[in-house]
Amino acid sequence: MNLRRKLAWIEPDSAPDSFPDPRRAWRQPNGLLAAGGDLAPARLLAAYRQGIFPWYSAGEPILWWSPDPRAVLLPEDFHCSRRLGRTLRSGRFAVSVDQCFGRLIRLCASTRAAQGTWLGPAMIEAYEALHALGWAHSIEAWRDGELAGGVYGVALGGVFFGESMVSLQPDASKVALAGLARMATDAGIGMIDCQVPNGHLARLGSRLLPREEFLARLADLAAAGPAQRLRAMPPQPTEVGLAVSTHG
Repeated sequence: MNLRRKLAWIEPDSAPDSFPDPRRAWRQPNGLLAAGGDLAPARLLAAYRQGIFPWYSAGEPILWWSPDPRAVLLPEDFHCSRRLGRTLRSGRFAVSVDQCFGRLIRLCASTRAAQGTWLGPAMIEAYEALHALGWAHSIEAWRDGELAGGVYGVALGGVFFGESMVSLQPDASKVALAGLARMATDAGIGMIDCQVPNGHLARLGSRLLPREEFLARLADLAAAGPAQRLRAMPPQPTEVGLAVSTHG
C-alpha cells in the first residue's frame, strides 16, 4: 500500500485513545485513518469505542480504519432463509460461546493464508489477550462433535464488533451468525459491526450506515452497561437454542 501521502502517525508510547477523529479518515483507500501505535488491549478497546479497527498486512505498520459507510447487522434484521431455518431446526449443528477461541481465530487465519491475511501472529496474540480479559469472544458452530466454523469479535456494551468468520462445512458460519444474532438480542446488544460490506453479509441482513449515524449509534450503545455481556456457553443444539423466524 502506498503511504506517501501524509498519514497520522501514532507513537507506541502515546495515550491509548490518541487517535485522530474518525471523520478525518481518507476516502481512498476508504477509511484509512492512522498508522503506528500498538495492539495492547487498552489501545484496541479505545479504538473500538471510537469506531476504529486495525487491519494491515505483513510488512506494513499497524493501520487503523474507520470506513464510510459502515456495514452493520442489527440483530432483529438477521435474515434467516427457509433453507437456513430448516438447517437450524434439524439440530445437525450445535452452537457454543468461547469454547475454543484460539483454535477458531487460527482457522480464520489459515483458511485465508493462500490469499494473504491480516491475521498474523501479532494480531492473533492481541485478540487472545482481549479474550483472556473477557472482551473478545468466539461463537462456534459444531457438527457431529467437530468444529465446523464460527465467528469471533469484540463485545463492548451494546455492540459486537465482528472481526472474521469461517466455515469448514456448508452453512457453518451462517449458523454461528444466527446464534450470535439471537444471543445479541437476549443480551441487549443492539448492533453487530461488520466493518465493510460484502454480498454474503448483505444476504443475511446487513445494511450500510453513514459514518455519522454509525458513530452516533456506537456512542449510545457502547457506553450502555453492563460492559461485558456475553458469557461462555457449551454447545447447544440449534433446534433447542435458536428459535428464529424465516424469510423467503
